[in-house]
Amino acid sequence: MNPPCVLITGGSGFLGQAIVRRCLERGFAVRVLGRTPMAGELVAKVAFHQGDIGDETVVAKAVAGCDYVFHVAAKAGVWGPWEDYLRINIDGTRHVVAACKAHGVRALIHTSTPSVVFTGEAFRGADESLPYGDNWLCAYAQTKAIAEEFALKAASDKFKVCALRPHLIWGPGDNHLFPRVLARARAGKLRIVGDGENRVDVTHVDTAADAHLGALDALLAGRANGKAYFLSQGEPVKLWDFINRLLVGAGEQPVTRRISPRAAYILGTLLEGIWTLFRLKGEPPMSRFIAVELSKDHWYDVSAAKRDLGLKPSVETWAELDRLAATLRTK
Repeated sequence: MNPPCVLITGGSGFLGQAIVRRCLERGFAVRVLGRTPMAGELVAKVAFHQGDIGDETVVAKAVAGCDYVFHVAAKAGVWGPWEDYLRINIDGTRHVVAACKAHGVRALIHTSTPSVVFTGEAFRGADESLPYGDNWLCAYAQTKAIAEEFALKAASDKFKVCALRPHLIWGPGDNHLFPRVLARARAGKLRIVGDGENRVDVTHVDTAADAHLGALDALLAGRANGKAYFLSQGEPVKLWDFINRLLVGAGEQPVTRRISPRAAYILGTLLEGIWTLFRLKGEPPMSRFIAVELSKDHWYDVSAAKRDLGLKPSVETWAELDRLAATLRTK
């Protein structure tokens, strides 16, 4: 009997590779769909399909013959043309769902984000009863909300779907969050936004990956179908304590200089205008969305994920942060 075949879109990325490893450990036949070729020890262990999820034909070919799909690929970041976010996050998800239905895929786990409930306000222990957001401030949050809603509405008895919302994924192999924090700190461009007391959820990559496999198990066992779940380590941290512990552990000076939330928001508005007017490349150093995210509480009730998916921290947050920070010291 052949093992189940599973596709991971974005499987060459940070979270995607962690999911790939777990699928291989289970003995699945693993496919990866990604824009750039994979590197490292996983190359010889998976069937790699190179292409863009914005291409319906590419997606259909990668999905054909699969039993389960983890849809991890997305366009992240808080700045860029709306059309790019539309093509990847919305159209790409529609292509994945359509291909799954056409080829009889049994279960789809859609990687989402807590940003789908963004309103510009703080969240303290909120659960999945929150409605989708508004006042988006960035295309990423809005397009991910549209994509998640579309995926969940496709759920049926024959095609089971759930969405996972990990908050601030970090860990070894991270090429986005910690490297950017360190680069800005080393350039003297990092500021505490607000009083530094705001608490946020963080999610180690192993915790997030384990939860994705837990979601597959739940769907196959008749739980979680058509539902979304917040994911985290289960204990919110003070954002700036977390960042400063990383910096000190990496041999850098902690951030002490501050900017008020209002000043950061006004600065973000001005910089967004300049980037738009002059069509500058890259992201502005501050945006309205980032000003809000860095200054307010954002932590969620993950009891539903604990109950239905078996969510639990795969590492102890502070010990793992210290260990990882030590590996980031410059020589």
